[in-house]
Amino acid sequence: MSSDAMAIQTTVSGRPWVETLHEWAITVDHKRLGILYILYALVFLIIGGLEATIIRIQLMRPHNDFVSPQVFNRMFTMHGTTMIFFVAMPVMFGFANYLVPLMIGARDMAFPRLNAFSFWLTALGGFLLYFSFLGGSGLYGAGNAPDVGWFAYAPLTSRAFSPGHSADYWTIALLVSGFGSIATAINIIATILCMRCPGMKMSRMPLLAWLNLVMCGMVLLAVTPLSAAQIMLLVDRYLGGHFFDTQAGGSAALWMHFFWIFGHPEVYILIIPCFAFASEIIPVFSRKPIFGYPVMVGATVCIGFVSMSVWAHHMFTIGMNSYANSFFALTTMAVGVPTGIKIFNWLGTMWGGKLQFKTPMLFCIGFLFQFLIAGLTGIMLAAAPFDWQLGNSYFVVAHFHYVIVGGILFCLFAAFYYWFPKMTGRMLSERLGKLHFWLFLIGFHLTFDGMHIPGVLGMPRRIYTYEPGRGWEIWNLISTIGAFIQGIATLLFVANLIYSYRKGPKAGNDPWDAWTLEWSVSSPPPTYNFATIPTVSSRRPLWDRKHPEDPDSRYE
Repeated sequence: MSSDAMAIQTTVSGRPWVETLHEWAITVDHKRLGILYILYALVFLIIGGLEATIIRIQLMRPHNDFVSPQVFNRMFTMHGTTMIFFVAMPVMFGFANYLVPLMIGARDMAFPRLNAFSFWLTALGGFLLYFSFLGGSGLYGAGNAPDVGWFAYAPLTSRAFSPGHSADYWTIALLVSGFGSIATAINIIATILCMRCPGMKMSRMPLLAWLNLVMCGMVLLAVTPLSAAQIMLLVDRYLGGHFFDTQAGGSAALWMHFFWIFGHPEVYILIIPCFAFASEIIPVFSRKPIFGYPVMVGATVCIGFVSMSVWAHHMFTIGMNSYANSFFALTTMAVGVPTGIKIFNWLGTMWGGKLQFKTPMLFCIGFLFQFLIAGLTGIMLAAAPFDWQLGNSYFVVAHFHYVIVGGILFCLFAAFYYWFPKMTGRMLSERLGKLHFWLFLIGFHLTFDGMHIPGVLGMPRRIYTYEPGRGWEIWNLISTIGAFIQGIATLLFVANLIYSYRKGPKAGNDPWDAWTLEWSVSSPPPTYNFATIPTVSSRRPLWDRKHPEDPDSRYE
């Protein structure tokens, strides 16, 4: 019996809960730490979703006074910061922590103690951010939570415009969690490069391992400038520095460059692991190997390189010269090429396959459709003249939510339904899963499809309220209705997790008849992962073992 299962059983049989909690708090097991990351992200997903709901209620009709302007700004800031830094990043690291060692035939991460330290740094960052709600009554309520937007543009973060400690909470929270992210990335890179089992050459690694390797390299390149910018901001606020103070010779645009050098590659840092989920799930439910494995790896590496040179398309509207505009327009369009290659590879995998429309596959199909639309609107915004017109409108809000919700979140749900049996030994309910999928799909499209239209009609981002008679009212009302449907679907998903964890049917070792190594061990896996380190001879080692008669079993 695995250590996780034993912990549950002994707790139920009368062992004090405090002992079990203590074991989880001091664990260095990569699987438990992966689960901690995921649970942490789920808690903040609910919190961030509630903040988004407050925003949508405020905007559902003109001249609404559901919350004050100050509270709206705080909800807007906390929602964006929470979803990027304390939901998306931790959940990606959680799945990578749990799956990478199992998939490459290792017994643990390269640096187990560093792994634990990284998680608690990340957790501390989220707790620090939300401690700001306790920092006094603040103006119009909501404590002293930051109200500078998740991008924290100068001079909003200066002492003159943020005189309390709200900006300090935001800055230190992101700085601390950034250190945790950098340490985790180093650990995953070292694990993939140095801990692979015998026979697992780089050309035989599962795509999930390959794509997480690229993602972690990008984390090192992107999070480091953000951490440097946070330190510069603290120097400005408390040590008399003037990095971002234009009146003293600094530059507000300098902050924008530092932030978006992180901010746009961050989108790819989050979407590349989702590409990995799709690349593992679609072949299994198509009953075919992934189409074009070498091309998928090459396209991912290409995305990693090109994505580091696209950041200033967020700054077309600040008045850069034509040479800069042209360069960043070209690189932004160029990054769509390897991304498009991936979509064709996934479609090629499905083409002619024996498709099984289980819940993980449904979410992957929804991801393919929605991410294609997100890419098309991204190419539109890559054109500097078009971006000049719509760059700070709700068209952009619709675009990036198509990426983050329609792409990233749909793939995350697919990953939950696919790997939940391995983590818990129980199957999630297919009936509730499909209801979750259709409700969330409908809510997503109600929320974000129509949001493009008020953007084209001139509705700016980051506004607290608006005047009637501009053609925005109906679209904001529809978006709010869609947000509530998404919220109901998410609560249904959480209920499915809780119910299935307790009463779901037993999964067995390999409920999907898959072919990567994590399905070769018990569910949940034992503490040591593998009693004997496996040896592999192809990209589908478990399939080779189960189906030696398959003519494709030696698929390289």
